[in-house]
Amino acid sequence: MSNTVSHLRYVPSVDQLLRTDEARELRDAIGIKRLTAIARSVTAELRSSIRNGRTVVTNGNAAESLLAEAVVRMRETAQIESQTGIRRVINATGVLLHTNLGRAPLSITARDALIEASRFCALEYDVATGSRGKRGARVESLLKDLTGAEDALVVNNCAAAALLILSVLAGDGETIVSRGELVEIGGDFRVPDVMASSGTRMVEVGTTNRTHLDDYGRAVNSNTRLIMHVHPSNYRIVGFASSPALSELARLAHERGLLLYEDAGSGQLADLSAYGIIDEPVVGTIVAEGADVVSFSGDKLLGSAQAGLIVGKHEVVNRLRKHPLYRALRSDKLRLAALEATLTAHQRDAAAAEIPVIQMLSLSQEEIEARAKQLVEQLGDTALELTLQAGESAIGGGAGPTSNLPTTLVAITHPRLTAQEIERILRTSSPAIIGRISEGKVLLDLRTVFADELPKLTAALKHPDFSVA
Repeated sequence: MSNTVSHLRYVPSVDQLLRTDEARELRDAIGIKRLTAIARSVTAELRSSIRNGRTVVTNGNAAESLLAEAVVRMRETAQIESQTGIRRVINATGVLLHTNLGRAPLSITARDALIEASRFCALEYDVATGSRGKRGARVESLLKDLTGAEDALVVNNCAAAALLILSVLAGDGETIVSRGELVEIGGDFRVPDVMASSGTRMVEVGTTNRTHLDDYGRAVNSNTRLIMHVHPSNYRIVGFASSPALSELARLAHERGLLLYEDAGSGQLADLSAYGIIDEPVVGTIVAEGADVVSFSGDKLLGSAQAGLIVGKHEVVNRLRKHPLYRALRSDKLRLAALEATLTAHQRDAAAAEIPVIQMLSLSQEEIEARAKQLVEQLGDTALELTLQAGESAIGGGAGPTSNLPTTLVAITHPRLTAQEIERILRTSSPAIIGRISEGKVLLDLRTVFADELPKLTAALKHPDFSVA
């Protein structure tokens, strides 16, 4: 009998693996069904590994060594699975609207509103009259108040808003759009693809860098239903570039009996230029300049949950509300609860004090430097080598690509560990700490770290693996 066949006999059974002390500890955390599936997978991997020569069983107690190997693999698999779901992380990247980390963090009041709505709630019930109410009525009222629009509607994300608007208003005809606005945004959201899905025929005008009002005018015909203007979001064309003002497009559209649709992107409700946000349109200004319908995001500069927010003329928004597609795209109670709390803060002019993304925007480089120095002081003696260096934070989420947000970075190196190893230790801590690597250093930007997270960050930097030089 070959050694391989002999060693296969000693691979532990699933039942044997499930009787170990480690399995008993894991059972309560992940459940017996999932643990059994992991045990089956581990034993199958061990057999395959022995057959292929990847696992070598040394002379001695083969059964004992293979059981120990199976236990290690079972524990590692369960640990990896526990880290793959949605879990809290500390964002030390300096990217405020980090798409991979959930974009805008919610305010305390928004989080409280989620808890309040998580049981039964007055989603479509009017407590005052005891009759059926209108879903999202309060959010729509707040949006109208904050933007000056006649009506408002909420769907589950901005791509859904664009799909609904194009399908209802131009699905049976043509939509004119500048070639310079046929953008692709994160997550494979492409304007041409959304237009194609809606049924409208896209008519491109102008060139990549220059589009004139006459280009739009010449493209109008009996099949034209809509002129679409797309905010460029995560890129800018600079230099020899021009496009008509939105008010000019509105005048042209209305003279020709057409509607003007603006995809505004980031959802800026107030001027944030004092915080370094430039070239991002204020939704109320877009409405005032004549757009018939505007869509924008809820989880970017507005600072709330992911949502597609639509404001505009009452007749136009009402057409969207009555279309069957709206029911498929409408928002749930949790999204509406978070939006209501966040929009109420905007209405009370309390955004700077209550909404995290605005708070983070408002931090000066000096304030962040003071935080960084405090972190280094609290860390005390350590084998880590920490230095402070000037840098820039980023808005992220496709907003403000040209905005300049000066910051102070904590740069970390170690005499024995590489930057990749330092980053991995921080990333696999609890909670996970997400930084970035540049020029052989791990960089932490405290602009995006909440004050109550600093002790956890300090504790992670005291990891035993960092103590040995």
